Amino acid sequence: MKFEIVEEDYQKKIAQDIKENDIILFMKGTPYAPQCGFSAKCVDILEELDVEYVTRDVLSDPELRQGIKDFSKWPTIPQLYVKGDFIGGCDIMIESFEDGTLKNLTSS
Repeated sequence: MKFEIVEEDYQKKIAQDIKENDIILFMKGTPYAPQCGFSAKCVDILEELDVEYVTRDVLSDPELRQGIKDFSKWPTIPQLYVKGDFIGGCDIMIESFEDGTLKNLTSS
């Protein structure tokens, strides 16, 4: 029973974090020290777009690592949210960056 309460509270924290930040990337590591190639590529894309964004390091918090996967129903990290909407992981970010969709989402 206690685990369910903790999990529910964590989901609320994740939802609040996404709501409070226009662009948020849940990643492995930090923008200055990404811990996987996919996270590094996502940071490169956001830097290329020249947008303000925040990141959360899922490796420093095991509950966040699982919690964000449960929240999005998406099995992998990194995960990008723009204005409260789940955009996707690295492959989707690359595709939407290349076709201009991501620029439109982040600039509106």
